[in-house]
Amino acid sequence: MISLSKPPTTAAQREALELLQQGRRFLLTGHVRPDGDCIGAEAALASVLTALDKEVWILNPDPVEPQFDYLARDFVFGAYDGGEPPRHDVTVLLDCSELDRCGRLADVLAGGASRKLVIDHHLHHGPPWWDAAYVDHGASATGLLVHRIARQLGIELDRAGAQGVFTSIVTDTGWFKYSNTDAETLAVAADLVAHGVDPDALYRSIYQRKRRSHPLETGKVLATTEYYEDGRLAVVTMPREGDGGAPALDGDDVLDLLRAVESVEVVLSLRELAGGLVKLSARSKTDYDVNALARLFGGGGHRKASGATIEGELDEVKDRLVIAASRRFREARGS
Repeated sequence: MISLSKPPTTAAQREALELLQQGRRFLLTGHVRPDGDCIGAEAALASVLTALDKEVWILNPDPVEPQFDYLARDFVFGAYDGGEPPRHDVTVLLDCSELDRCGRLADVLAGGASRKLVIDHHLHHGPPWWDAAYVDHGASATGLLVHRIARQLGIELDRAGAQGVFTSIVTDTGWFKYSNTDAETLAVAADLVAHGVDPDALYRSIYQRKRRSHPLETGKVLATTEYYEDGRLAVVTMPREGDGGAPALDGDDVLDLLRAVESVEVVLSLRELAGGLVKLSARSKTDYDVNALARLFGGGGHRKASGATIEGELDEVKDRLVIAASRRFREARGS
């Protein structure tokens, strides 16, 4: 049985909890293009800190995507546009531990005098740069860690905080279908629903508000599919259109469709950005480590879900990635 009583803590996590209790003014932030786990965790932590009578600001490198606007009804999600951030004594970086993933906010955060706290479930590479960290690489979502924090501090999440945790969990587990879905995740989700979270309403907001053009754009991207390694590797490309970038398809629609192909183990989605950059999204449904692949190109993430932003032309980046991915397939076979 999974208990929703206070979970055990490590010494490092206790230091993080002490910092949350000691601080007075908190700036919550996350990575560029914040996803559901990032902003859900921010909303949940803002709920916890507000209950502790703290001052809280949320400031991200980029705005919140429209499908998550229900979270913005209770908290102001700022998008950094230059200048000095609100005065604060603790900076909390959620859903990543690498400052360079904060885009144009990175230098501002690094140069600030505030104490630094990381709350994350991703692997960190390099020496620690923070004052405290609440980290569990085995957690299904950063929002799940905030839920643990709330229990450890004796805080009952309000409606907005509960929606934030649920958003984190469902977006990072693919609505409970990915391999990171475990008993704790399901128990927490059940508890949140029992306390008023409406899964149907959130599902419709996150996944069923797409543009009319979305099915056609999805079909256009799927038409670029190429298979390698006897169908074990699938690659799709999204070239830029006109003066803008390629269409930013919401969620994992294309990736999920290709992972449904029986032979496919790994899917690489490449979206051409402005400025000679290509955004990689990589997914695996086997033991193939796409985090190791993404790290070869300056990215990172999880073993089965990672990404990177890579310099170069779309076709050239695709060729480099296919060579690197194929090499890892051959190494796994011992050939």
